[in-house]
Amino acid sequence: MADGMLENKVVLVTGAGRGIGAEVAKLAAAEGAKVVVNDLGGDVGGSGADSTPAQEVVAAIESAGGEAVVNGDSVADFQAAKAMVKQAVDTFGQIDAVINVAGILRDVIFHKMTQDDWNAVINVHLKGTFNVSRAAADYFRQQESGAMVHFTSTSGLIGNFGQANYSAAKLGIMGLSKSIALDMARFGVRSNCMSPFAWSRMIGTIPSNTPEQEARLAKIKRMTPAQIAPMCVYLVSDAANEMGVTAQVFGSRMNEQILFGQNRPIRSVHRAEGWTPQTIHEEGMPALKPSFIPNDRSADVFSWDPI
Repeated sequence: MADGMLENKVVLVTGAGRGIGAEVAKLAAAEGAKVVVNDLGGDVGGSGADSTPAQEVVAAIESAGGEAVVNGDSVADFQAAKAMVKQAVDTFGQIDAVINVAGILRDVIFHKMTQDDWNAVINVHLKGTFNVSRAAADYFRQQESGAMVHFTSTSGLIGNFGQANYSAAKLGIMGLSKSIALDMARFGVRSNCMSPFAWSRMIGTIPSNTPEQEARLAKIKRMTPAQIAPMCVYLVSDAANEMGVTAQVFGSRMNEQILFGQNRPIRSVHRAEGWTPQTIHEEGMPALKPSFIPNDRSADVFSWDPI
């Protein structure tokens, strides 16, 4: 049997006890990696802790002939993030990749969002992604190699209702990934983002109170976590390194693989004598307005059915 794409690699997958993270961990192991399966085991909102889901994933990996260990720490804790990376090195002798899947939801319309709603989501998604990536960066810098995949979302890249905390965190993760790619390129380290389309516990919290919402959820249920895993595994492989894949944002949507655009100037206006608020209104804005980005949400942009 041919070697897998991650043969002799050690990969840390956060949020790997269930859903997408579990499928990523299992596929990474099937492709030859030794895997640290991190999961706090909390509920969708981040409360509670239970190591059982992570243990079940490790058991599945081992029963298939792979190697894996459980880590039950919180990515929101910087010292815990350092410890989980160290566990990978202590257990398997090295760390080659981190895949930051861990996340929670605290969905609420913006004018009712509390400080706790905001902080909890930012701490797990944005700070958690920083914590684990920063912990791995020391090892990657020393060995002059390494790969990171960070989970963003169309809620941040495009927009969605009732998710200001989640959207801000996810767009922040895109900026973080680009900065890592720039700062660590000299050490042979790559950083990319994944925007997943799949049914998960978090997606399951979306209301289905109208026929439109029910129809949307029915489409999402057809998209499985297992369909997200192949791109994640590829992105941390030597094959992706050979292709120079870094600083990009990808999406997996059922059987589609998507490359997202990134912010670039799309139109400008110039006035030799400078601008006043009045001339901006009379001349500048009429010229720019035809190129405005619509106030869309994700479902408006991805209007076609996945197949």
